[in-house]
Amino acid sequence: MSTMKANLEVLPRGVQVTLVLGLVALVAFPFAGTDFYTQMVTRMMIMAIFAMSLDLLQGVTGLVSLGHAAYFGLAGYALAFLMPQGEAVSLWWTLPVAVLASGLAALIIGFFVVRTHGIYFIMVTMAFAQMVFFLFFDNKVLGGSDGLYINFRPDASLFGWMPFDLDNKRTLYYFTLAVMLGVYAFLRRLLWSPFGRALAGIRVNEHRMRAMGYGTFRYKLTAFTLAGALAGLAGYLWGTQTGYINPELMGFHMSAHAIMMVILGGMGNFAGAIVGAFAFEYLLHVFKDLPTVGTVNLGKHWQLWMGLFIVLLVTFAPRGILGLVERFGKRRGAGDE
Repeated sequence: MSTMKANLEVLPRGVQVTLVLGLVALVAFPFAGTDFYTQMVTRMMIMAIFAMSLDLLQGVTGLVSLGHAAYFGLAGYALAFLMPQGEAVSLWWTLPVAVLASGLAALIIGFFVVRTHGIYFIMVTMAFAQMVFFLFFDNKVLGGSDGLYINFRPDASLFGWMPFDLDNKRTLYYFTLAVMLGVYAFLRRLLWSPFGRALAGIRVNEHRMRAMGYGTFRYKLTAFTLAGALAGLAGYLWGTQTGYINPELMGFHMSAHAIMMVILGGMGNFAGAIVGAFAFEYLLHVFKDLPTVGTVNLGKHWQLWMGLFIVLLVTFAPRGILGLVERFGKRRGAGDE
């Protein structure tokens, strides 16, 4: 699967219509679904933000990171450390601080890792992430392997006025939806900006971009830092929703899940990352709930079924689910003619 073939930057009209219908369904969902499913879709939207942050690296810039979850978990821990035991703290300063903490960590780590290329970049990102993971896992002061509880959700009040209450599950749902749409709009605008076009050029041929006078190191470091900050935004929302954070959120498996989400939906357009996150989380529940056949518990081996599904999708649909929608639309249009 070539990088060029895997990317779908320009969304065909059929894909756009499908995405608009999906947005309408998301807006109406809390009025039709139960609290359980509302919380589940909220989690899907949080993971969509996380997947979009990785897509900026993997789909746009061509940098495959196996350590992206480190910045996701760091922001969650930042929220846990900023939240006192006996009272809620303000959303309006803890959110920027947590995002900046993840962005700063990405800037420091990125200063070293973006100097590498190919397999070395992949391995160094994973090595740094494992260092962060074990820093928290082996340190009781930082919560250790048990993690930390976040006893309150951030307070959204401004000078005594409460515009919304994140303790309300439906309010948190719509707040997360608004953040997801804001991140998507920002990244789509970034994709077609001169900066985004430079990143796409680096993905296609970095040597040529360097020969044309572009400082590819600065561009990649900026993308790496921005991606880490956006991953931190998702981690902050995760901690807000679940009220719990642990080192496993920084581990290799979380980073691998994000990569599968990006591949599943279709790389390089950010809508694919959203679709991939929703599809991955839904398939996760489906495969985990598979029945026991004879002496074999199919649900226990959900990783096997997920892996097979990803392999088949990459083989027959290199552009992911959005690529399938595009192909279906073209065939339908040809049939109507």
